[in-house]
Amino acid sequence: MTELPKTFDPAAIESKWYAHWESNGLFRPDRPTAEPWTIVNPPPNVTGSLHIGHALDNTLQDILTRHARLKGKDALWVVGTDHAGIATQMVVERQMAAKGEKRTDLTREDFVAKVWEWKAESGGQITRQLRRLGCSMDWANERFTMDEGFSKAVLKVFVELHARGLLYRDKRLVNWDPGLGTAISDLEVETREVRGSFWHLRYPLADGSGHITVATTRPETMLADMAVAVHPDDERYQALVGQQIRLPITGRLIPIVADEHADPALGSGAVKITPGHDFNDFEVGRRAGIEARDMLNMLDAQARVVQTADGLIPEAFLGLGTAEARKAVVARLKEEGVLIPHVDKDGVEHDAEARTIQTPYGDRSGVVIEPWLTDQWYVDAATLAKPAIEAVRTGKIKIVPKTWEKTFFNWMENIQPWCVSRQLWWGHRIPAWFADDGRIFVAESAEAAQAQAGEGVALRQDEDVLDTWFSSALWPFATMGWPENGDPTLGGRYPNDVLISGFDILFFWDARMMMQGVEFMGDVPFRTLYLHGLVRAADGAKMSKSKGNTVDPLGLIDAYGADALRFFMAAMESQGRDIKMDEKRVEGYRNFATKLWNASRFAQANGIGGSTTLEPPVATLAVNKWIIAETVQTVQTVDLALADYRFDAAANAIYQFVWSRFCDWYLELIKPVSSAVERGVIDAETKAVAGWVLDQILVLLHPFMPYITEELWHALSTREHDLIVAHWPMADARALDPAATMQIGRAIDLIEAVRGARAELNVPPGAKIALHTGAGSVPADIAPYVERLARVTLTGGDAQGARAPILWGAETFALALEGVIDLEAERQRLGKSLAAAEKERDALAGRLGNASFVERAKPEAVEKARADHAEKSADAERFAAALARLG
Repeated sequence: MTELPKTFDPAAIESKWYAHWESNGLFRPDRPTAEPWTIVNPPPNVTGSLHIGHALDNTLQDILTRHARLKGKDALWVVGTDHAGIATQMVVERQMAAKGEKRTDLTREDFVAKVWEWKAESGGQITRQLRRLGCSMDWANERFTMDEGFSKAVLKVFVELHARGLLYRDKRLVNWDPGLGTAISDLEVETREVRGSFWHLRYPLADGSGHITVATTRPETMLADMAVAVHPDDERYQALVGQQIRLPITGRLIPIVADEHADPALGSGAVKITPGHDFNDFEVGRRAGIEARDMLNMLDAQARVVQTADGLIPEAFLGLGTAEARKAVVARLKEEGVLIPHVDKDGVEHDAEARTIQTPYGDRSGVVIEPWLTDQWYVDAATLAKPAIEAVRTGKIKIVPKTWEKTFFNWMENIQPWCVSRQLWWGHRIPAWFADDGRIFVAESAEAAQAQAGEGVALRQDEDVLDTWFSSALWPFATMGWPENGDPTLGGRYPNDVLISGFDILFFWDARMMMQGVEFMGDVPFRTLYLHGLVRAADGAKMSKSKGNTVDPLGLIDAYGADALRFFMAAMESQGRDIKMDEKRVEGYRNFATKLWNASRFAQANGIGGSTTLEPPVATLAVNKWIIAETVQTVQTVDLALADYRFDAAANAIYQFVWSRFCDWYLELIKPVSSAVERGVIDAETKAVAGWVLDQILVLLHPFMPYITEELWHALSTREHDLIVAHWPMADARALDPAATMQIGRAIDLIEAVRGARAELNVPPGAKIALHTGAGSVPADIAPYVERLARVTLTGGDAQGARAPILWGAETFALALEGVIDLEAERQRLGKSLAAAEKERDALAGRLGNASFVERAKPEAVEKARADHAEKSADAERFAAALARLG
C-alpha cells in the first residue's frame, strides 16, 4: 500500500502499467480450462496512424475483452495489421521519388524487398499507438496479412474457390484509377461535387429521315458509343427501335434499343450507351446482346484515348487525355452542326448547360476514376452471399443494432461479382499461370501449376495481386492457424464471440468474412456483429483533413489521459447514432478520474484499504446496507448493459454510482466529524464496507479506465494479483435491503431539499439554522446525517417569523430565516432574476415558434435555441418557487 500523490497525473501511470501488463503476459493469462472467448481486431493498415475512429473501435473492443477476462474467461483479442497494398506501395514509391528513383527502375522482387525493409523500419507506428490507448491485445501472437502462415491460407482459398467454380477470370467494368494504374474498390472511391456541363447532341438516323437527341456530361465517351436506348413504353420512339444511327465524328452505325434504363421523363428520354465506359451502360449493352469481349474500349491505363477495335476514331483524338478529348470532341460536334446550344434565362446561347456533377475520385490518387473494361479475377459473391444471408435471418449471426439488417439484406441480395485483382506489385501475387495458348492454370505453387500444364509448357505467372479485402476476409480463422489446424472450432476459437466494426465497412469486410467463413469453416465467423457509428466533428460534420476538423486522439491522451478518452468514447456510444466530438466532455471525464483519485486518498487517510472478500462484509448500519445494495444494483445494471452492448448505459451507470452515490453521498455520510473538541474515527464495519465498495468500483470501471483503476487497486492494499486478472463482482440480490435503501434515501431527499432552499434563498453556506419539524419528526437514526450535511438544527414545533417551507414526502417542515437573510433584498433579487429569465424564455419561444427560423436555420442553431429555452424555462420556475417560499 503506497500513499497516493495529491495530484492525479495520467501520464505518470500509463506507460508503467502497460509495460507491466505486457511484459508479464497478462493480456493472455494461462487459463487452459477456462471458457474461450475470442474477438479479432479489424487489422489497421500497416501504413496507418491512430485516428479518432480507431480510438472508438478499439476502446469498445478492449472494454469487452477486459470484461471477459475479469469474468474468468480465456479471453483472446487477436491483433495484427493489414499489408494495405495500394497505401503501402504509394508510401514506398514516394520515398523513392524523393531520391529521384522510380519503382520501374527495380525488378519486382527488388521492389517488394524494399517494401519489406520499410515495414521493418516504419511499419509499427499504429501498434505502438494502440498500446497508448490501453488495448489489451495478444501482442505475443501478432499477425500480418502477408506473414508466411496467413499467405498460405490466402493462396489455398484462392485455389479452392477456383476449383469450386466460385472464382473466375472475366472481362467487366471496374473502377480504374489512372493515377495508380490499378482497379480499386468502391470503398476507395470518393464522390465529389464538381462544376461541370450538360451537353445535348443531335444523333442523325442512318437513313437520313431525322435525328434523335441525347444528353451527356461526358461527351468524349461518344467516341465509343454502341447504342442509343429508349424506354420500351415511350410512344415517341417505339417506331424507331431497331433502326440505326450514324454517329457523328466516327460514322459508326449503332442501333436504337429498347431498355427500361431510359427514363422518358428525363431530358429527351433517349440515352447514349457506352458499355465500355459506364456501369449502367455496361448492363444495358449486355441486355442488348453485346458481349463484354465485343464492347468498345477507347482509353488506355492512363485514361488517354486509344483506337477502338473498329478503327473508327479519327487520328486527331488519339493520345489525348479525357479533359483534352472532351474539348476536342465538343469542337468537332459544333463543326458538324450536331451540338445543340443551351439557351439560358437571358436568352444567351452556350455550348452546354452548367451543372454540378457528382464525380468519382480516387481517395489516394486524387484523380478522376474511369469505368474501364479489363480482364480481372472475380469471386461469385452472389453464391457465397446466400448462406451468409440465411445466417443473419435465422439468428446465427446477430447484428446490433438490428436496424442494420435491412441494409445488409438489400446489399447482399443484390450483390455483384467481386473484383479481387489489383494491378500492383505489393500484395499476394495471384496464383495463376498463363500458357502461350491462353490456357490458365491455378495452383498454390509454380511447381503445382507446371504439373498441371505438363512438361515443356512455358508458363508465366499473373502479374496482378489480390485485393487486400480478399485476404482480410479470412481474418477470423486464418489468424488461428488454419489451414494447418484442421479443428473446425480451432480450439474453441471459431466462431469468434463478437466482431466490433464501423458500419462503413459492413459490406467491404464484415459481409465478406461471413461469406468466406461459412464457405471454408462450415460455420459463421462470429456470433454477434456490433456496428458503431462515426465520430463526427462537434458541429456534426464528417471529419476530413480537407475540412481541417479532424481530432488527434494522441493529443487528447496527452492532454487528459487515455482513461478519459476511453470513457468518453464508451459513454457517448449509443446504438445507431454517431458521436459528436466534445473535448469538454473528455476533460469532464478526466475530472471524474480525479474525483475517484481523491476518494481513494480519503480512504487511505482514514484507514480504508482493499477488501479481502468477493462477497460484501456483514453490515448492521443502515448507511452500509444502503451502499452495498446500491453497489449490487449497479453491478446488475452494468451486466445487463454490456450483455446488450449498451456501452453508454454501462458507462453512465458506473459514472452516476461513483460520482453521486459513493463520492457525494456515502463518503460524506461516513466522514468523521472533525472539530476543535474531538476528531471522529470511522468504525471497523464501515471501513470494511467502504473498502469492499471501492474494490467493486475499481473492477467495474477497469474495462473503461484501466490505468487509474490498476494504480488505485495496488495503492489501497497489498494484492495477490493485478486488477486486470481480478474477479468481476457478483450481483447477489440477497444483498439488497429495501428498508435501508428507503431510510437513507429519505435522508438524502431531506438534505437535498434543504440544500436547494438554502441555495435559492442565498443563505450563507456556513450558517447553521433551525429546521422546524412542526408536528412531524426526523427519525433519530438519520437525524445526525441531516443536521451535519444540511447544516441545520432539528427543532420541534413551528418556526416564528420569516421561514421557508421544506416539503419532505407528506410532511412540511420550515427553515427559519429570521435574522439569517435580508428578506426584502432577497425578494427584489429573485424578482429581477425571474423577470430576466422569463424575458429570455419568451424571446426564445417566439423564435422557435417562427416556422421560417426552424426550417431555414442550421440544425445545430435550432437545437441550441431549444436547449436554451429549456434552461431559461427551468430558471424561471426555480426563481418563482424561491419567491413563493418567501411568501
